[in-house]
Parts: sequence; C-alpha cells; structure tokens
Amino acid sequence: MKISIITITYNSAKTLPRALESVQSQKYDEIEHIIVDGASTDGTVELIRKYSDVQSDNVQCTKKVRWVSEPDNGIYNALNKGIAMATGDVVGFLHSDDVLYSPDSIGQIASAFADEKVDVVYGDLEYRKGDKVTRRWKSNAFNPCSLKYGWMPPHPTVYVRRKVYEQVGPYDEWFRISADYDMILRIFSAGYKTQYIPQVLVSMETGGASNKDTKARLSKTQEDYIALKKNHIGAGYLTVACKQLRKVRQFLRKS
Repeated sequence: MKISIITITYNSAKTLPRALESVQSQKYDEIEHIIVDGASTDGTVELIRKYSDVQSDNVQCTKKVRWVSEPDNGIYNALNKGIAMATGDVVGFLHSDDVLYSPDSIGQIASAFADEKVDVVYGDLEYRKGDKVTRRWKSNAFNPCSLKYGWMPPHPTVYVRRKVYEQVGPYDEWFRISADYDMILRIFSAGYKTQYIPQVLVSMETGGASNKDTKARLSKTQEDYIALKKNHIGAGYLTVACKQLRKVRQFLRKS
C-alpha cells in the first residue's frame, strides 16, 4: 500500500529539513512525499531539489519525492494541488514545520489500513514550541453524535483513502482558515469507517494560521460557524463554543 504525504511550503527553508528528514526516516517504505511550493525565494526550492534526487549532495532519500513550485491561491489551493498529484492508496498531510512523531508513525497508519473496510485513520497530536511540549491533543474513537458537540480529530494526523477525496470533493477554497474543519465535518459525517490510533503521530509547531493573533481567532470562530451551518451539523455558535472548551484539556495534558 502506497501512502502519499503532502507538504505545502512557502519560504520554509528554515523548518523544512526536519519535516523532510522525519519522512525519510520512516521505517515504512512505500511512501510518496509530495511537496507543493508556492514559488519560494529563500532557498526552499534548492532544498527540495536535493531531496528529489537521491544522488544529490549526499542526501540519503529512500522515499520518493515529487514536487512543484509555482504561485498558488493559498493553503487550501496548495493542498488541493497535492491531492491531485497524489498516486498513493492513502493520503495525509505534514506541514513544513511539523514532524512525524517517530520512525514508526506511518507504519502504524499503514497497519490500521490493513483492514480494507477502514477508510479514515487518525491519532493524537502534540504541540511544541522549540523542544518544549506546550499542548497534547489526545483524541478518542469517533462517535457520530460527537460532531455536534464540537469534537474533531487533529487534522495533521488524519489519513484517508484517496477514493474518499474523490467522493467528497476538494477542500473548499472559499474558507481562508477553516477549510480543514469543513473537510473533517464532510468526511466524518459521511459514514466512512474510521480507526483511531491512541498514539501521538505528529509533533506540530505552535503558531498556525488560525492562532497567530486575535483577528485570526475571531475569523476562525466565524468560519467554524459557517462550516457547521454548511454541513447541517450542531447548534451553531454553541457547537463552536464546545469546540473551544475541548481545547482546555490539551493544555493540561502534556505527557
């Protein structure tokens, strides 16, 4: 089973090496790493070239790297490009400043997909600032009723069969911040069989687009509300409030 991991980049030369190395260090071999770059100017493209050629500058690349660098229309446009490029049976994402938690992470995901009835796999996520863990997002087995109470799995840990994206469609590029939440609602409300792995699968750097400042957090709240209404799930802002309250435990659970 081939697994496609999509990483989107823009002027990510400082952080991308760790993400690339975490993919290359996976014990699972059938990995296709797709990098969608937004026409970076800081050396990111040169770095990607090294990893796309196993003979280049003594970089040891055992996992195939495919890439494109061109202007895009934002994060979700780039993710959609990556999905369109993917040839794997399963598709997941790794942000350019995040890392797979251990060399066994993708192997654990592949093992879960050994059950042909499973279409969606996800696990736990840790947030870090440098080397310090600031938050741990421990998920749980999916219950369809939980969506209306603000539940969602950590998006960076969600891997799905490629056919799922073919069926539910691409990320909605109208959203600037919450297209990932919209996609989660679409997938998890569609009746696909899910499998939860009770392990940290991804270590994520704090400071994403939805949390960088008060304006971004307010925009995120509004877009989450729109995503819920669009998918006919929950009770509007009450569900959004429940979603926010769920985060409190993540700050208390750091180990």
